[in-house]
Amino acid sequence: MNYRLALALLILPLPTLAETPQQIRAAYASEAAATQPGFSAAAQRGEQLFRQQFAVTAKMPSCTGCHTANPLQAGEHVVTGKAIRPLAVAANGERFTDPAKVEKWFGRNCKEVVGRACTPAEKADFVAYMSEIR
Repeated sequence: MNYRLALALLILPLPTLAETPQQIRAAYASEAAATQPGFSAAAQRGEQLFRQQFAVTAKMPSCTGCHTANPLQAGEHVVTGKAIRPLAVAANGERFTDPAKVEKWFGRNCKEVVGRACTPAEKADFVAYMSEIR
């Protein structure tokens, strides 16, 4: 009968295997270090990226346009009006735990706000900032 329990555990969905923000940051930092030897993620650079005015579009000049200047607070998409949960890990424990979602949103948001794909270094710095802010 114990084999049935073991089998059931193997075939159940495994949401508990979600990664941590630290693991996601480390993965981006490792990728960045391949082209920038000695790279180490820095929350200060992540904050600069978050607050920088790119002005690719008038409606979304920076991350703060939708996410507010305080990543601990909820935001709202400036075009759709959709509510956005806080970016900071301290206020939203689900943030930066699913690599596919993280990459999806970096892909979309970097293109819309920054005007290009964000580099692995920028992503590592951004995750560092959002993980450390309290």
